[in-house]
Amino acid sequence: MLWLRCSRQLLVPTRSAVPRITSLGSAAYSRRRAFHASAALCGIRSQILKDVGEGITEVQIIQWYVQEGAHVEEWSPLCQYQSDKAVDDITSRYEGVIKKLHFQADDTVPTGKALCDIEVDDAKYPDESAPAVKADTPPQPQPPQPSPETREVQPAPPREVQSEQKPKGKHASLATPAVRGLLKELNVNILDVDGTGKDGRVLKEDVLRYVAQRDKAKAETQLARPTEAARPVASVDTTQTEAVQPLTHIQSQMFKTMTKSLTIPHFLYADEINITALSALRRKLASDRAQPQKITALPFIIKAVSLALEEFPILNAKLDTSDPNQPKLIMRSKHNIGVAMDTPQGLIVPNVKNVAARSIADIAEEIARLTALGREGKLTPADLSGGTITVSNIGNIGGTYVAPVIVPTEVAILGVGRSRTVPVFDEAGQVTKAEVVNFSWSADHRVIDGATMARMANKVREYIESPDRMLVRLR
Repeated sequence: MLWLRCSRQLLVPTRSAVPRITSLGSAAYSRRRAFHASAALCGIRSQILKDVGEGITEVQIIQWYVQEGAHVEEWSPLCQYQSDKAVDDITSRYEGVIKKLHFQADDTVPTGKALCDIEVDDAKYPDESAPAVKADTPPQPQPPQPSPETREVQPAPPREVQSEQKPKGKHASLATPAVRGLLKELNVNILDVDGTGKDGRVLKEDVLRYVAQRDKAKAETQLARPTEAARPVASVDTTQTEAVQPLTHIQSQMFKTMTKSLTIPHFLYADEINITALSALRRKLASDRAQPQKITALPFIIKAVSLALEEFPILNAKLDTSDPNQPKLIMRSKHNIGVAMDTPQGLIVPNVKNVAARSIADIAEEIARLTALGREGKLTPADLSGGTITVSNIGNIGGTYVAPVIVPTEVAILGVGRSRTVPVFDEAGQVTKAEVVNFSWSADHRVIDGATMARMANKVREYIESPDRMLVRLR
């Protein structure tokens, strides 16, 4: 009861109690009057972009699956990202309400940065190392809106000045017979002539003055309209307009990789390969109903490169220059041969793992799988990482010769041109037609000498020109 009486005195103070309350100060009185709630049970947790591996330091946000104010479950997808290796989803570490998205679609996010803030239950996530930020943050002040008085007043368009036409007199159509004869001779309408005679009558001088002005205007018009042969060429607007367009994420990664490739001295080696026998074998396989899958020349080329690498393993190695004073070669046992692909997202290079242990049909199936995933933008980091040597089949698009660029984690790359039919001499000296294609090699000349590269290329040529030689080496 005592507490109730005190509360009643505070809520409805009497006149005698007013001075005593005033003496406590307005701040103390406000604190005494305030209602205090218990400690908040909700806090803010930041979803941090963790290291996604393979040396990737940043990713690009493709799309968000959530928006601010939406409830998200633990381990449900938050957004889709794209790196130079793959496209994947980022899942939520917490269950709660999305309070803020720190990045928008197409933004680049460095690793270690917060993707979004999520309001969570502190009791459910008590062991977080970072302190929770209370959710009851005050609203930010809104900028003042412009008042109606600040509206710009558009000036009224100027009035067109209308020319006054002097009315003709009531005798303007009257003229002497001599003047009328002159009007007929010169083909002039009397109503077109401004008469200067009495009451606006048309005189001979008026007709001659009108004809002189008419002929002068006609001559000026003819000078302004020259003949077709003498007509000058219309002026062309040569002002150059430029627009800034940022690089896509794949273009940015390609810029960084190719910049590093500039430090590699390239040794170029090109050769012409006769693929007539290979094309005949492919046509035979295509007519075989037991072989439903179409096999292109690329699986044969990849297999031939793998067989040649068994004799020249240095071309499957990697150069370690972490210590410039003591560079080292890292020899690799598996032949993970990369295949350059042109996709809607740009150039990507997935690789066929352990080609030495695969048949040509297995290689064709793997290429088909990687091509479908690359077209849909669903290649995983495992598909894109770990390559040891690359084959770029630029001939699918066009071009006979190519100078391929080596990536820093490899020491060689093969560029395949477009096949074409040319006349050649056979063993009997007779002219016959053959299907040929150019192979262009690039090697890291810091560790690969020209003789080694030429021997490797000749071995690949032997397998391609005589596919039956590969049969004794297949496993």
